[in-house]
Amino acid sequence: MGPPPILGPSDPWLTAPPPSPPHRAVNSPSMTAAGPSPASPQRTPTPQPRPRGAESPYEPPLSARLFSWQLCVGSPPGLWVCSTDMLLTVPSAPAIDWDGFQGVRVIAVPGSQAYARNHGVYLADEQGLVHDIIYRGTEAQIRQCAGPDGSVPLVCGVVFFSSDAAEQLLATHVIPPLDACTYMGLDSGAPPIQVTPRGDNGAPLSLFFDIVLSMARGVAEEDFVKGGSDASARSARSVLWASLRAFPLSMACIPDASYDYLTVSASDHIRSLTLLPGSASHLRFCKTAHSQADVGPSSPVSPSGTVFRGVAPRCVASPWRPRVPLQQPWLLEDGSSVTNSLLEGAVRLAAGSAIQHCHLQVRGRGDSEGTHCEFWGALPLLAAFLDPGGLNFCSPCPLRAWWPTPAPVFAAHCMFSGVPVPFRGQGLLRGFLMILMLPRQGPLEIGPGCLLSGLTASSSPALQGCPLRDVVLQGHHVRLRDLSCRVFTLSGRLDDWQSPAEASTYLNVPWAEFFRRTGIREGDLWDAQTPPSGRCLLSARLFPVLHASEALGLEDVLWLLAPTAGPGGRLARWRAAWRMSWEELLPCLDKEAELGARRALFFLQGQRKVRRVLLGRQDGSLLPLIRSAVHEGYHEAGEGGLRSGPAANTRWASAFRRLESGDVAGGVRELAAERQKWMSGPDLLVRAARHYEGAEQILIRRAVMSSCRFVAVQPAEPPPVGCWVQAVCPARLDLSGGWSDTPPITYEHGGAVVDVAVLVDGCRPIGARVRRIPEPELRLLSLGGAPRGEAVAELLCRELEDLRDYCQPHAPGALLKAAFICTQIVQFPSQEPLRAQLMRSFGGGFEVHTWSKLPHGSGLGTSSILAGAAMASLYRAAGKAASTESLIHAVLHLEQRLTTGRDRGEPPEFGVGARRRLSPPLCPAGGGWQDQVGGLVPGIKIGRSKARLPLRVEVEGISVPEGFARTLSDHLLLVYTGKTRLARNLLQDVVRNWYARLPSVVQNAHALVSNAEECAQALRQGDLELLGACLERYWRQKKRMAPGCEPLAVGRMMGALRPYVHGQCLAGAGGGGFLYVLTKAPRQKEALHQILAKTEGLGNFSIHSIEVDTGGISVEVLGCELDASAPPGEDVAV
Repeated sequence: MGPPPILGPSDPWLTAPPPSPPHRAVNSPSMTAAGPSPASPQRTPTPQPRPRGAESPYEPPLSARLFSWQLCVGSPPGLWVCSTDMLLTVPSAPAIDWDGFQGVRVIAVPGSQAYARNHGVYLADEQGLVHDIIYRGTEAQIRQCAGPDGSVPLVCGVVFFSSDAAEQLLATHVIPPLDACTYMGLDSGAPPIQVTPRGDNGAPLSLFFDIVLSMARGVAEEDFVKGGSDASARSARSVLWASLRAFPLSMACIPDASYDYLTVSASDHIRSLTLLPGSASHLRFCKTAHSQADVGPSSPVSPSGTVFRGVAPRCVASPWRPRVPLQQPWLLEDGSSVTNSLLEGAVRLAAGSAIQHCHLQVRGRGDSEGTHCEFWGALPLLAAFLDPGGLNFCSPCPLRAWWPTPAPVFAAHCMFSGVPVPFRGQGLLRGFLMILMLPRQGPLEIGPGCLLSGLTASSSPALQGCPLRDVVLQGHHVRLRDLSCRVFTLSGRLDDWQSPAEASTYLNVPWAEFFRRTGIREGDLWDAQTPPSGRCLLSARLFPVLHASEALGLEDVLWLLAPTAGPGGRLARWRAAWRMSWEELLPCLDKEAELGARRALFFLQGQRKVRRVLLGRQDGSLLPLIRSAVHEGYHEAGEGGLRSGPAANTRWASAFRRLESGDVAGGVRELAAERQKWMSGPDLLVRAARHYEGAEQILIRRAVMSSCRFVAVQPAEPPPVGCWVQAVCPARLDLSGGWSDTPPITYEHGGAVVDVAVLVDGCRPIGARVRRIPEPELRLLSLGGAPRGEAVAELLCRELEDLRDYCQPHAPGALLKAAFICTQIVQFPSQEPLRAQLMRSFGGGFEVHTWSKLPHGSGLGTSSILAGAAMASLYRAAGKAASTESLIHAVLHLEQRLTTGRDRGEPPEFGVGARRRLSPPLCPAGGGWQDQVGGLVPGIKIGRSKARLPLRVEVEGISVPEGFARTLSDHLLLVYTGKTRLARNLLQDVVRNWYARLPSVVQNAHALVSNAEECAQALRQGDLELLGACLERYWRQKKRMAPGCEPLAVGRMMGALRPYVHGQCLAGAGGGGFLYVLTKAPRQKEALHQILAKTEGLGNFSIHSIEVDTGGISVEVLGCELDASAPPGEDVAV
């Protein structure tokens, strides 16, 4: 509560208030009926501040979210009432205690005793019952209200009436004289009630000093009733006392909340926007909100793609060299505020100033600081042509390092401030430099204490060099009957709009001084019949609106700040214009045009952000902007979404072909053209979104396919026909960093994963063997869980058509079919039949057996490791040899082919099966590289990929202390959760969230890589406790990356084991499969089994021992007959 408002159009600088930056809320101008409230808090909405009583054309909407999701949480049914004269900041979860509540409750926020001297505070007891409301009290009265920390509960204008109290209050509307508060009473002839609370001027009935105060415990009836200014006011108070006195009045003071009263002072408004010292709020605005502050349309980009925001390039390179920016300090000082604005060029904003809804553009290059060389365009080439080797650069210039042989013939220094340029040169070169080294514009300087609003890019030149300090400069859309125009208003921060001119100021100087400086006379501003008391800033016709022969602009008010000498020039132009006062302008403001301009500016700076983020390859999230565009109706359907489904409609095939062939620009253009045909309904939008996601998968696949250049295959002596080639592999455990290896994260952000190859229950659980056979066919057998077990699935391929479904992951034998194609044993597609290919190249066919002792969806990397084993054995059986590094990248290739069926060399024609081949996958194409790294490379290692293409995985073995591998094996256990892991949907959601660049996902990607490096260090130190901490952190990171990956039963299991382990984590993507634990004590298999057996709701589980494998993949040539006496996976080698 602050001083009584001045009613009427007395605050023109607030007539079109912008939304404040995030985390600020303004209360709403109405009462809200509230039922029982939901319990989940949400973010505070963006406010539309306005002081009470100001005739603003932009009435702030009801802050329903603030009440429904923050203040109202847990409240009983009732009525919330909120005033409109302050900015209110509350925590996301205020935690108001509503147990046992009855009557009426006022909401208070803590404030300083100094701030309370001009506002209202509550005097309450320890139980929170209000005894009095102190308004502008003495120091002793305010001190009496203070709490233990010295703060006082400020009246913030929010009151909650229980349903009983609200009904009782509403019942008074038919009781005289309170019926005069309604239109029914006024229309019945009742005179309006005027009260004078606590010595203020007459005003309508007060919520706090008439209604709420009647329930304060420390107020006596006689004192309350006599406080009315006249008989009707005293009668009204008597009715309120009788109706409401029985209800208890309690107070809830919200910690960490803040309150700022909106006065009619420009200084107070600017302070509330910038929150300089002196504000009641202890919070701070974001410096920029819904704004872009860039150096210009050609913002400098570093070699890494970073766009330097808010800085000026100190040296602009020519086309023959890359742009090299030298970053300077931010041009937006701390304590300044920019909202819904686009700043292009060097715009310097001082502390204590605010810019709102402006597009400012400075076309000059650079700023006013520094002395250094400046070469524009082709000047270095020209200089070299005229005087080769004859240039000498000053030391700050990056061009100095580029020039091959500088000589002391020429030295030039260019001052950004435009002072004369000293130089020495020879001949024609000197003349060219004199012409080309022109003075440069400095930054657009906005000094302290300024508020700029509604200015467009066309107004920016007028601001260049104009002294702006302690002024309020605004552009307005005005409609005069059928004529629309732009009008600019200018005032001082310290001006009083309603005080008589003889005792007030304009542009912060006395009116007499202003008249003397500009040549303007009183008769220019006010009619002769206007009395001295009416001659004020509010009624002064200062602002040009129309001119008979010339267009008006911002310069027609800026000249008032720095008028030229003499009575002519701008003064004559100003006098010739038709001018209006603020009082006359106010009813003519075009609210629709103003809101439309703000909306257009919001999306203009949004478009610049999109361009900056995409071209600069930044991790900024565009999702909020996209949602805003949808909410604002930028497409007709109004609804839509992204749901999984097919993406093979033939209308999109042409665009897909272009993307497949590498014509990305042409493909994107065709996508956009086709998209326009799918905008008429939500169902079409969903289907179009699927095809855009399909296009995304094509680009991901092409990026991952770049890893093929790291697949090197050497010729080798092929084994005899009938001899088996067998490859067996360990499983893998991902100890940290998983998800960072997943495309596109792995090549857009960079990845690092710590893996360990492990034996499960003493053996390598994954393997494949291959032999050549005389028949020109492919025999594919799955042996289940043992290398010499019975076949559980068998497939015979004699025609190329039998391989057609290799791109369908769930098709029988799809992985092995893809392996034959990726190893180039079989060419597909091809005009040559399969039999002919096999006989020509190998003199027969192949028989392949595969097995895995691990259950489906184990999370131990089975499919990728099995693919590596199959490809290794196929290469060897075909007379080729591939290194482990080649196998790692070959598996990446295979997984892309397996899920999409396309290679860069395959023609994108239609034909039999073309629908399947051209259909992008229903889920992201393939996984990451950690599985094959973990199972093919022995021991403990860390794999890394850099944020670049081509995608290359580099593996570094981690050296651990002697004996630590054995110690780690004694402390690691595998627990099968009994739940099959399904990673497909998890992978799809992660990729979607990554492309949305959700801040939480981007930050988590950073954390995953960082934790992987910490985990590697813990292993090098042999520190089990530190390793366990990394595992726990890793599991939290997995859950943030893929919410829902921890089933309820797994949560119970992990909770039961937590006291006995250093750390634990679900293997792979989570969602089920194996849980691995690092126990505090060694060899705890039986102990953990007993613990889990006593835990309810776990279902079938099993515990398995694991140990670090030091061999990795093992490829051997075996005899033609397998030795039945050899242990599984250890057949006799030739």
